Amino acid sequence: MTLPAVTRARMIGRAEPGAAPAGLPLMGCRVRAGFPSPADDHLEAEINLHEHVVKHPAATYFVRAEGDSMLGDGIHDGDLLVVDRSLEPLPGRVVVIALEGEPTVKRLARRGGEVWLLASNPRFAPIPLAGRECHVWGVVTHVLHALPGAER
Repeated sequence: MTLPAVTRARMIGRAEPGAAPAGLPLMGCRVRAGFPSPADDHLEAEINLHEHVVKHPAATYFVRAEGDSMLGDGIHDGDLLVVDRSLEPLPGRVVVIALEGEPTVKRLARRGGEVWLLASNPRFAPIPLAGRECHVWGVVTHVLHALPGAER
């Protein structure tokens, strides 16, 4: 069964402990989105992006988002999602969930004692979970996407 109006998730790999690549430079100051300043004067340390976004390596995996139902949460088609299976899927959190066997990405909500999946794109209707087969695969903790014009 193919579900319309959803952002799907496609598994691409697990976060392996100790598999973190070498560190990258970290600026010791925040970068303004206005007048530029010489950045090299502020280099402070190195940052390992894997260590920054993966808090529970044994419970973390990566998926690619497909679709546009979560644009309001900054999740675009093709984005890399960091998903932590150790976190509780509480209402308000963005989750990867298999709905009728089809993985999707949505915000979990509770309304009037019922559980719903909410898209963050107003073109898509809420999805009630009552009476449907569903399995939460984890909570989305980070989203990585390229800006227009950047290489993927």
